[in-house]
Amino acid sequence: MGIFDKMFSGLTKTRNNMEELEELFKEFKPDSDEFYEDLEELLIMSDCGAATAEKVVYEMKKMTWERRFRKGYEAKEGLCEILAKMLNVGDSQIKTGTVPSVILMVGVNGVGKTTTIGKLAAQYVNEGKKVLLCAGDTFRAAAAEQLTVWAERSGADIIKHKEGSDPASVVFDGINAARARQTDIVIIDTAGRLHNKQNLMNELNKMTRIVERELPESDVEILMVLDATTGQNGLNQAKQFLDFAGITGIVLTKLDGTAKGGVVFGIANELNIPVKMVGVGEQIDDLIPFEAQSYVQALFKE
Repeated sequence: MGIFDKMFSGLTKTRNNMEELEELFKEFKPDSDEFYEDLEELLIMSDCGAATAEKVVYEMKKMTWERRFRKGYEAKEGLCEILAKMLNVGDSQIKTGTVPSVILMVGVNGVGKTTTIGKLAAQYVNEGKKVLLCAGDTFRAAAAEQLTVWAERSGADIIKHKEGSDPASVVFDGINAARARQTDIVIIDTAGRLHNKQNLMNELNKMTRIVERELPESDVEILMVLDATTGQNGLNQAKQFLDFAGITGIVLTKLDGTAKGGVVFGIANELNIPVKMVGVGEQIDDLIPFEAQSYVQALFKE
């Protein structure tokens, strides 16, 4: 199954939730206030968020007037163009051009962070790259053990310390091990606690400073894992992390289990952060690269 087919399959629930949008365009009237009010309401229902829905409707009105739309299919194509453009807020590719390259994974507990790390590691190993997992979440019980299972399953190496150790020391040892073993990619797990933001900020900052100091020439990605089923709550989580972590991209998990796939538009519009990967199933190869055009096409393809 190709990437678009996986995207299409993973968006089934969201697409079904947007069937009313399809019906709305059949009744399209360029000067109808009711049409634009209904459009905004349906976008909010698909979890785009109120601010994003308002912006989309504004752009829709503007494009309708500029291009003199008269038919529903014209307006629908215009909407797809607006949505795709909204998603193009940065580089959607994960940068791994240096040896080693570093990926720090952040996010609250329960969003699928460890599973995402395992899937990502397996994909890189299958591409012939040497991968090292770094168990930087030393606070959550059994976090290192779960990561060890994924290391064994994916064929990656792992560096871990005992529970309660300084996360930064694990990162430091991981970087040294990566250099000694000529590792291609280091993937660092981090704590997911939000109840003490200052401590979490300090820990993340310390980790990133060590990476920058030890590997100043390396590609570094800080990816936040979000659970798509949480919708706007996930967007709020991202806002909080963005305040104290230099997030370079989003990995959206469990997209196949929700009708709230519209949250990606809110992420792009309100945070100006690119979505880089999406999870559309339970299998290892169900974590796929995000493509804005394919995403929008999959939402509206019948």
